[in-house]
Amino acid sequence: MTTKITWYGHATIGVETSDGYKVLIDPFFTDNPAASTTADSVSPDFIVISHGHGDHVGDAIAIAKRTGALVISNYEITNWLSGQGVEKVHPQHLGGGFKHPFGYLKLTLALHGSALPDGSYGGNPAGILLTTNDGHKLYFAQDTGLFGDMALIGEEGIDLAMLPIGDNFTMGPDDALRAVKLIHPKHVIPIHYNTWPLIAQDPNAWAERVKAETDTQVHVLNPGDVFTL
Repeated sequence: MTTKITWYGHATIGVETSDGYKVLIDPFFTDNPAASTTADSVSPDFIVISHGHGDHVGDAIAIAKRTGALVISNYEITNWLSGQGVEKVHPQHLGGGFKHPFGYLKLTLALHGSALPDGSYGGNPAGILLTTNDGHKLYFAQDTGLFGDMALIGEEGIDLAMLPIGDNFTMGPDDALRAVKLIHPKHVIPIHYNTWPLIAQDPNAWAERVKAETDTQVHVLNPGDVFTL
C-alpha cells in the first residue's frame, strides 16, 4: 500500500492515498515563482488550508469551484470561503480530528499568523496530522516556528514530516533540525524555502545535518517531484 506525496513548491503539497483519494494542501500556484504546475492542472477531491495567508489560501476558491472539492480548514476560514461562493466546506479546529473518506485528519498547533487575503480574521494557524486509511502517519507542519509540543506529535509515530526551513517567516534550518529531533519521523522533506530571496536556503546542506545528527531519512525534492511512502 503506497501513499504518493507531490511537492508543488513552497508549501503546496498533494497527497494521493492508496485508495485513490487526492488531497491538496495549501494550493498556491498563481503568482508562485516556485510552482511546478498551474491551478487549472490539479483536480483534488479535498483541499486542506492550514491558515489564511495568501500564499496558502492561494487558488483554493477557484479550484474548489471548478472541481467541487470539499475544503477543510478552521471555522473562520471555511466560513469566509462560504462567503466567497465555495459550496462544500468542513470546519475543524486545533486539536480536533475527523474521519474523512481519505483518512483521519487532525489540526495541530502552529506558531504563526492567519489573516486572510482581504484582511479578514483567519482564526488560528494549524499544522496537519493525517493518518491514512492504510495507517501512514503524515505531519505537515506548514508555517510554524519551533515549539516543544512537536514532541507530542512525534509520539504518534510519524512516517513522514514535511517541515519549513526558509527562516524569516517560519523555522529556519537550525530550528527545523531541532524539530526533527523532537518528532523523530522516519522520513522528512523540507518545504517553504527558495520561493523568494528572503527565504533562500540550501536544502542539501540541511539534509547533510539531518543525516549526521539523526536517524531520519531526509529527501530533498524539486518542485513537481513525487515521494512514495
